[in-house]
Amino acid sequence: MRGLTGAGPVRARTTTRAATTATAVLAAVALSAAGCGTGGTGARDEGPAHTDPVASAPAAAASAEPSRTPDRVDAVRLVKADPEVSAEVKRELKPCVADQYPVDVSYGNLTRGSVDDVVVNVLTCGDAVGVGSYVYREQGGAYVNVFSAEEPPLYAEIDGGDLVVTKQVYARKDQVSNPSGDDVITYRWESDRFTEKYRTHNDYGQVSGTKPVPAPDS
Repeated sequence: MRGLTGAGPVRARTTTRAATTATAVLAAVALSAAGCGTGGTGARDEGPAHTDPVASAPAAAASAEPSRTPDRVDAVRLVKADPEVSAEVKRELKPCVADQYPVDVSYGNLTRGSVDDVVVNVLTCGDAVGVGSYVYREQGGAYVNVFSAEEPPLYAEIDGGDLVVTKQVYARKDQVSNPSGDDVITYRWESDRFTEKYRTHNDYGQVSGTKPVPAPDS
């Protein structure tokens, strides 16, 4: 998510997504699922899967395939109708230009269901900072929230069947554009919930403050 705030390997990746999401993702979404902030709430990521449906979805077709990609969902309506999403994040979810919203949407088989899951990242308009990441699972003809994280800056991605969340880390004197590092957390679906499997921390080098090291005398 370094592209969101100018730091770390995630920034460039996220900036590109944020710049294209409004025109490429939501402008093309079809309403196949009806209905679907930094709130200081932290990550709500290891509890049982929620059972309140937040959007209707087509019933999973019988198939030999392990999962199928669902029709494009209206991610904006999905998030706004979700009671698990904080009011702060919903306030951030507003058009940046015309009807173009700052969201990234990914589809992938995270929960071993018959239909691919939907990963939604909500960003800010101005600097593309990730303020909320969510995973929705098709369950009983509706999309159900099974993962929520609202501890910005953050960004969630699908990696080899796992959910990977990157959170940028700031020291006391860091500017928003220059965090000190990031935490990369890998979650895996087990039975009815995501559980944390791995966590790594990266410290960013402060190139501008690096002094040249003199060569040793020969």
